[in-house]
Amino acid sequence: MGVDGRMQGQKRSVSRILLVAFTIWALAMVIPDLYRLLRPLGSFGFYANNDGLVTDVQGPFPDEAASPAFQAGLRPGDRLDLAQMRCIPVHTLKCASALAALGGMRLVSDNRRAELVLASTPERPARQVDIIAKQHPFSRSVLTVLLLDQSAAILVILAAAWLVWTRPGGMTWGFFLYVIWFNPGQSFEYYALLQLFPAALLTQSIAGAIAQGAGYAGFLKFALRAPSNESAPRWHPVERALPLLAILLAILLALSYGNLFGYSTETVTRVGILSGLAVAACAFIILLARRKELTPQNYQRLRWVIWGCLIGLPALIIADIGQGTTLFDSLWAGHPPPEEVWGLLHLVNGVLCLFVSEAVRRPQVVTVGIPLRRVTILGLLLSVPTLFLHQQIDHLREGISENFSLPSWVWIAIAAALVFLISRIHETAVHLVDRHFNRAVSQAGERLGNAILTAGDFAEIEGHLVHGAHSALALASASVFREEGGVFRRSAEDQGWDNAAARTLDPRDPMLEPVQTRRPFGVDPKAAARNRLPDGLMRPIVAVPVGDRCRCLALALYGPHATGNDLNRDERAMLAELADKAASVFMKLDHDQLCQRIAALESELETIATKLAAGDPRSSLPSEEGESTAS
Repeated sequence: MGVDGRMQGQKRSVSRILLVAFTIWALAMVIPDLYRLLRPLGSFGFYANNDGLVTDVQGPFPDEAASPAFQAGLRPGDRLDLAQMRCIPVHTLKCASALAALGGMRLVSDNRRAELVLASTPERPARQVDIIAKQHPFSRSVLTVLLLDQSAAILVILAAAWLVWTRPGGMTWGFFLYVIWFNPGQSFEYYALLQLFPAALLTQSIAGAIAQGAGYAGFLKFALRAPSNESAPRWHPVERALPLLAILLAILLALSYGNLFGYSTETVTRVGILSGLAVAACAFIILLARRKELTPQNYQRLRWVIWGCLIGLPALIIADIGQGTTLFDSLWAGHPPPEEVWGLLHLVNGVLCLFVSEAVRRPQVVTVGIPLRRVTILGLLLSVPTLFLHQQIDHLREGISENFSLPSWVWIAIAAALVFLISRIHETAVHLVDRHFNRAVSQAGERLGNAILTAGDFAEIEGHLVHGAHSALALASASVFREEGGVFRRSAEDQGWDNAAARTLDPRDPMLEPVQTRRPFGVDPKAAARNRLPDGLMRPIVAVPVGDRCRCLALALYGPHATGNDLNRDERAMLAELADKAASVFMKLDHDQLCQRIAALESELETIATKLAAGDPRSSLPSEEGESTAS
């Protein structure tokens, strides 16, 4: 191994060490919140913005009278004295209280004590208030959304890390840096643990600002290189400017913690969070501008990324603004949306991560309309009960609890059962909707199937398998290989294949091993190149055996759609059904030909026997042609 090889090996090792460390950090922020399913955190019962202004003294509690903050004398309009509560030194209860109280909704350990210093107002004098946190109300709908959020976050983080591990490069690293911070998970438990150590919590806050800046820049890096880790030369100056952008965004976001040192930072915080909208808009513009630079297959993959950005990024930013600032307070006039809404918006951000993972992982993707339909159905199934039934669910739980004393794990099991039920309803709804949107595929399959069943010769069947399917599904290529003499030989019927492409395929090649299953299977790009199949858009992506359990009579090879989209499940099922009908007709035609040959041989034998019976000496010795025919 040369010097360059050793250096590359060292870089790869360092890269993977950093990947593992960042993955552990990202998981450490979201996994502890699963403990909230068993033991909810506490709350002081008030919201204060980053200027220290108290905007709400009810918090997550059902009414103000149940709020610890209201009981301690806090009222809307009070203001924390940021100068008196600044974190100098850091190891003080006032600093810990400021870290736990400023910046929107905060959850803390149950029975945790806060020491707040309130500045004087025209209505009230300056004073000091001590508050003891009470347990956050135990809402089943909140816990169900929490379970979904945390499960999605863990999967998203691991998926992004796996992309970097298997496909290291600027594109996957950029997306992973984004996912470290911007994932569907919640991290209240993690921060509640750090509140015991103010210095550690302050360090985490600064590290979070750096992670956000790196995440925004990383996402722009991803937008410049998706989906194949390649970018045109005109984008190189933008790529070189991304590190500077990350530093500027990190500084801006870190300034929002200036309230811990006596400065009002609500405006800075809003600007920092809204900068995410600017980044999202820039990423969207870049993705749209790069569409014409890509091949049809990569363009369809990029469409997944575009739609993921259009859905996931705004949902995440709106949730962050709603939870971390008072910018939206005027919209709900003192009655903020239930906590589940913010959790569902974070869950929607998982759509982006899912779409990106599929676009990067798969060389071809189905039309983006299919996952969009499924996501829409899932969103409706989750949002309708959350928005309209969250109070009724709690009343139902309270009614059951009055008659039966159930442990916490039973409620978790019930929540898991509800998630399973929703998944089954989602699967059924998706199936019905797909049947509606794929009616044209079903009708085309029925039409071609009937044509194949009435075909009178082999060429006509092959024509339906090739030209019929090619036209009905708007495919880039299609061809049929008939089994002849121990090999598969390409027939005269094909679309998108040139003379340089393979004429025969060896059944012993590893590419054709799945033929034995008699079910459609994917064609590996490397195997396709080895067997001299068409390349690029014309490359076959699915092979459909035509035969029964005992014998494969032919092999149909199909490329993607002419637009570059992959074949979806219903289209593959249609091709498999056509292959089954073609196999039946192939065997029927073989049987008819064999019967005709047998009838001809029997007719010759009867003629010979008649001549022998008549004593014709010429019939005693069959001619060479007769021997050949008889044999």
